[in-house]
Amino acid sequence: MKFGIDRLLEEPQLRRPLSGRRVALLAHPASQTRDLSHSLDALATLGDIQLSAAFGPQHGLRGDKQDNMVESPDYSDPVHGIPVFSLYGEVRRPTAAMMDTFDVLLVDLQDLGCRIYTFVTTLRYVLEEAAAARKEVWVLDRPNPIGRPVEGLTLRPGCESFVGAGAMPMRHGLTLGELAQWFVATLRLDVTCRVIPIEGWEPDTAPGYGWPLGDRTWVNPSPNAPNLWMARCYPGSVMLEGTTLSEGRGTTRPLEVLGAPDLDSRALLAEMHALAPTWMSGCRLRPCSFEPTFHKHVGKLCAGIQIHVEDTAHYDHEGFKPWRLFALALKALRRLRPDYPIWRDFPYEYENDRLAIDVINGSDLLRRWVDDDRALPGDLEALATIDEMAWRDARATMLIY
Repeated sequence: MKFGIDRLLEEPQLRRPLSGRRVALLAHPASQTRDLSHSLDALATLGDIQLSAAFGPQHGLRGDKQDNMVESPDYSDPVHGIPVFSLYGEVRRPTAAMMDTFDVLLVDLQDLGCRIYTFVTTLRYVLEEAAAARKEVWVLDRPNPIGRPVEGLTLRPGCESFVGAGAMPMRHGLTLGELAQWFVATLRLDVTCRVIPIEGWEPDTAPGYGWPLGDRTWVNPSPNAPNLWMARCYPGSVMLEGTTLSEGRGTTRPLEVLGAPDLDSRALLAEMHALAPTWMSGCRLRPCSFEPTFHKHVGKLCAGIQIHVEDTAHYDHEGFKPWRLFALALKALRRLRPDYPIWRDFPYEYENDRLAIDVINGSDLLRRWVDDDRALPGDLEALATIDEMAWRDARATMLIY
C-alpha cells in the first residue's frame, strides 16, 4: 500500500504541476513516509519542490503539546529555514499573511475517522481560506484507520465548533481526501482541491479493516492516540472527555478505558447488559483498575472497564459500535446512581456557553437521553439509525475507494 505522500515522492509526474510554485505543508507527527521520515524532511530532499512554509495543527507539526487547549507558537524551522505557522495558537485559521507564503498547500494529516478529531476542522478552515485567497490545496491521502462503518447522531445546525466541522455523524467512514471533497461540495467552495489517492487501500479487509496492520508502522497522530485499538474505541470513548469519568489519560491505555474512584465496574456491566446487550457486542469488556498519573482523578485508584478490540477472534468490525457502547455505559450509570455528577462543566475547545458533552456530540440529544429516566435504548437507536442512513447516502458520491 502507498499513501499519498509516498506516491508524491516516488512519482515525478504527480509533482510536475508544482514546478516553479511555492509549496507549503500542513502536517503533524504521524506525517511519516514508509521509511519513517517526516514528510517535511522528505519533501525537502526533492530538487523540484520549493518549500516555502509549514503549518502545524493541534499538538504541533512535530508533536509538542500533550493535552487539549494547549497552544503551539509559530517558529522558524531550524533545519529547513522556513516559517512554521501554528493553527492551534493565536489563530485556528491561517491568516492572510500566512496564505501569502505559498501557492499550493499540501495537506498530509493522519485522521482517526472521527468527527471530533480537530484535524477535520482544520482541513475545512484551510479549504475555506484557500478559496478566499485563490490558493490551491492538495490532500495527500491516508487511510481512515477505522474503516467505512458509520455511527452516531449527526451534528445539528448551530452546533458547529472546532470539534464539529459539519453535519456528519461521530464516525464518518471517510478518508481525509474524501472529506475534503465533501467540504468543497457542501460548502460550495470555489477552490482547486486535488487528492493524491492511496494506492491499494482495502478498508474491508481483515485484520486491519482500514489500517494496513503489519504493513505500516503506527505513529501517534496526537499524544493520546497510541495505537489502532484506541482509534477503534475513540468515537465512543471521546465522550468521556465531557464527563467526570476518566478516559484513561495519564495511563498507558488512554481512551480504551473508563473509570472513576467510586465506580462499581461489575454492577455497571450488569446494568449495561440488562439494558442493551447487543450494544456490547463486537468486543470484549473487562473490569479493571487504573491510577491516572495526570488529568482526571490523578493519583487515585479508579475502578473501571477496559474495551478490548485487538483480539481477532472476538473483534467484529461491523458489530462493534463504540458510540452506542459508551452511551450505554453513561445510561447505565445514570440508572444505577441517579444523582451521580456525570457531566463535567468546563470550557471545552473554547466553547464556554455549552456543556462539553453537547459540544462533543454536536447537540444535547445524547445528554437528554441519558438523563431521561423514561428514555430507552430503542429511542436512541431510532434517532441514530435515521442519521446514519442519511449520511451513507450523502457520502456515497464522495467515495474514492
